[in-house]
Amino acid sequence: MDTLTRTSIPFRRAQRIASIQVSEILRIGALATERRKQGRPMIILGAGEPDFDTPDHIREAAIRAIRAGQTRYTALDGTPELKAAIRTKFRRENDLDFATDEISVGAGAKQVMHNALMATLDPGDEVILAAPYWTSYADMVLIAGGRPVAVPCSEANGFRLQAGDLEAAITPKTRWLLLNSPSNPSGAAYSAAQLKPLLDVLVRQPQVWLLSDDIYEHLLYDGMQFATGARLEPALRERTLTVNGVSKSYAMTGWRIGYGAGPKALIAAMAVVQSQSTSNPCSISQAAAVEALSGPQEIVGQWREAFQRRRDLVVDRLNAIDGIVCRRPEGAFYTFASCAGLIGRHAPGGKPIDSDSAFCRYLLDACDVAVVPGSCFGLAPYFRISYAASDAQLQEACERIAQACKALQ
Repeated sequence: MDTLTRTSIPFRRAQRIASIQVSEILRIGALATERRKQGRPMIILGAGEPDFDTPDHIREAAIRAIRAGQTRYTALDGTPELKAAIRTKFRRENDLDFATDEISVGAGAKQVMHNALMATLDPGDEVILAAPYWTSYADMVLIAGGRPVAVPCSEANGFRLQAGDLEAAITPKTRWLLLNSPSNPSGAAYSAAQLKPLLDVLVRQPQVWLLSDDIYEHLLYDGMQFATGARLEPALRERTLTVNGVSKSYAMTGWRIGYGAGPKALIAAMAVVQSQSTSNPCSISQAAAVEALSGPQEIVGQWREAFQRRRDLVVDRLNAIDGIVCRRPEGAFYTFASCAGLIGRHAPGGKPIDSDSAFCRYLLDACDVAVVPGSCFGLAPYFRISYAASDAQLQEACERIAQACKALQ
């Protein structure tokens, strides 16, 4: 055994993940959860997960599927029943018509996007990301051999990508624009009028495809209407992948069902990737997703009203704190507040608040509130709060943050 130990070769990561770590969001959540187990009164506002339970009629559909023996392999990228429900959803809500072989179902919207990037990127191909962006986007591009190109989107422009900045970022190596509206982490959303100039740029750049992450489609506030690229610009229909899922709208994060719709050739290439990784998504989860998309939809509107109330609670409380400025987001369930006014101050023990990461660590240590620094999303100095939590928790968290900020010198 000693000889084997002395001559063994240290573990070596593959180069494709050499610079990539587990998501900072998950790391912060794990640390906060461990402290909670130790008895600390942690309030965790880091996870992008509705706090509501999956509706009863959806859970009952899963139970019926189990009792009916629907526990075997299914078609590789979605059962016929689920693909039919997805087709109906796109026609009903987006005025888009896709054939069955233009739809792919995976284990979450994340896998669908991963499949698309793995199926299309060659080494050095570029993917434009509107910063702030969901932290996994950049790492998925890197794993697929591509190069993420972050384009900063200023708060003055509502954290929305501008057409001139998009055009300036495009090179002969650009393969995709990945756009998320409403956005994680900023909650920014594009109206049809705001989205159209970006689509006009893509029309003029035939080598660039659009990956439209619409996962927060139903979480828009103040009467704002949802807009998506494939519907708004038919000329892009044959080079757009529209991605969605059931996790956010129907509180089904753990069920792991996402879907994408796009050109037949792209969907076929994505199927090759999925066939050599996970194969089909969970059969029971697919049955539940059919019910989610086809069954009663009233709960979606009720949750949207609850999230809007929570948004307003958090935004108003944050803006009352000296040193914090918080824009009112149009959608999703996140606030993305600036802590620039606190940079340069010191914690009671003398430790400097010299970055958004330091500020978030201070909140974790000083007041048992877990939030995520904006640097994780490609734009600092900000911090993200997920208001997918109870009103009472949000009230308490904002009070703790206010007291912690007041203690800064």
